[in-house]
Amino acid sequence: MAMSRTRKILLIVGGLIFAFILVAIIGFALIFESMGRPRVPDNSVLVLRVSGSLPDYAPEDPTARLFGISQPQSFTSLLTQLRKAKVDSRVNGVLLDIDFPQIGWGKAEELRDAIKDFRASGKPIYSYMEIGMNKEYYIATATEKIYMPPSGDLYVNGFAAEAMFYKGSLDKLGIEAEVIQRNPKYKSAPDQYTKKEMSEGQREVINALLDEYFGRLKNGIAEARNKTPEDVAALIDGAPYHADDAKTQGLIDDAFYRDQVYDQLKTRLGYKTEDKLRTIGGSEYREIPSDTLGLNKGEKVAVIYASGAINMGSSNKSPFGGEMVGADTIVKAVNDAASDNSIKAIVLRVDSPGGSALASDLMWHALENAKAKKPVVVSMADVAASGGYYIACNAHRIVAEPTTVTGSIGVFLGKPVMKGFYDWLGISNEYITRGKNSGIFREDQKWTPEERTKMEAQADKIYFTDFLPKVAKGRNKTQEEVNTIGQGRVWTGTQAKQNGLIDEFGGLEKAIEIAKQLANLPADKDVRRIAYPEPRSFFDNYFGSDDSTFTETEEFKAKKAMFESLPEDVRRSLRYAEMLDRMKKGEVMAMMPFELEIK
Repeated sequence: MAMSRTRKILLIVGGLIFAFILVAIIGFALIFESMGRPRVPDNSVLVLRVSGSLPDYAPEDPTARLFGISQPQSFTSLLTQLRKAKVDSRVNGVLLDIDFPQIGWGKAEELRDAIKDFRASGKPIYSYMEIGMNKEYYIATATEKIYMPPSGDLYVNGFAAEAMFYKGSLDKLGIEAEVIQRNPKYKSAPDQYTKKEMSEGQREVINALLDEYFGRLKNGIAEARNKTPEDVAALIDGAPYHADDAKTQGLIDDAFYRDQVYDQLKTRLGYKTEDKLRTIGGSEYREIPSDTLGLNKGEKVAVIYASGAINMGSSNKSPFGGEMVGADTIVKAVNDAASDNSIKAIVLRVDSPGGSALASDLMWHALENAKAKKPVVVSMADVAASGGYYIACNAHRIVAEPTTVTGSIGVFLGKPVMKGFYDWLGISNEYITRGKNSGIFREDQKWTPEERTKMEAQADKIYFTDFLPKVAKGRNKTQEEVNTIGQGRVWTGTQAKQNGLIDEFGGLEKAIEIAKQLANLPADKDVRRIAYPEPRSFFDNYFGSDDSTFTETEEFKAKKAMFESLPEDVRRSLRYAEMLDRMKKGEVMAMMPFELEIK
């Protein structure tokens, strides 16, 4: 039935009125948001909570904040608060409330660098911990003073690395993981399903990582607490310590409750005894725009965040834990930044253990094209290994922390063989095929010799034809040199620099500094950091769109809740099961062990 002309006009007018009202609401909301920004008291102390998951980057949407929707603090945001506080004349001190941040040792090193940079302002920065482990204490040692409550404990016990293996469980279930590894000595990601204990190569790599971390911890404590490394080693052997003992050993400055720490800050900042310490919380201070303090202004530098395991398609969140870096999302972000003439340089921030080799190659190609237009610099966070290194290797410069996990140049592929499990359940299946190798991904049988030869050729092509030559070109080395330091081996940032896999030590700020140099931008002027992929707006997230990157559907939330109710060891095994499910579709993986537990 045709719509009448009057009804059409009414619908158009109604739509225009709705749009006008919506725009007006948003406009008024933004005005009220700017008027409602928190007031920063003079001679105040910024209290920053260093706790929780701290994703590398999380976009902040002022409209969502206006509607009372909480937004997570990111690691980048935490560093930004310190940068702002350093130049903000109203903030005369910082207190870090350190409570088990879920970050790796690369980011811990980067946070310490940011704390040291803040201290260059001459302003005090203290830390407070109720319980301190290795990482928490290592971060705290960069501050001027360290405090714990009298009932607190300090567990600076050294390191223990855990590797878990599921082959015994799979054997009982009748499941076999058939895997092809290029450089199997070090490419140990599939070992969890094919072995019952550490291989010689995995043991060698983990020992090297522990040596690096232990050395950094020992020397960092020694420098900060005015002790010798030998004294610190003895203190670590004698740990844990109750707060009073930690004070006696010179590991903390005093065993004070929080209000007593506030009194210490009042004295340091010249308050009268009867005055109350003026503080502002990190969640409030985040609402103070950087540009009002003279930061984040000037020429534009794109910062592209590639955080999580690498896969095809769009970036998303996996219900089995963590972010997923999608090739489509990153390629678009790189292309957009490269084609925007107002963007003077690109910084790729990588925090990824790798994943799909195909997805990694697509991102590498986009970055190779971008290099021809403007400088491309990589900043490695906690980990940039295997596929994570693949997408980084062709940058003009690569920056990483000494404790960043990187390298792992190698690939593997495979499939689960479920015949024993099916027999156990009483399941039978039949295949009718056309083509000699059409059953190559069937789950009830291992590969035939001919099929295995085909799959080995696939792995060889990815490793010897794609991965190695691209690393060699990007790092100005021969393929033979890269193969020698590749072979799936994981390196620390320190080892990677010695082997020519990275160029400089530092974090995101160091990478931006180098990008400015390469783009011939003034060193004494800040730049405007433009985050890519472009953050989705509040209305995109809550009213939907087809390219819903990082949108949590109800189904996703239900799966996530169920997953998070499981023990951590079970969750870890399911993450790998998800990887095996992807491999049975033919994906070649460029990935280090999904989770390396070092406590």
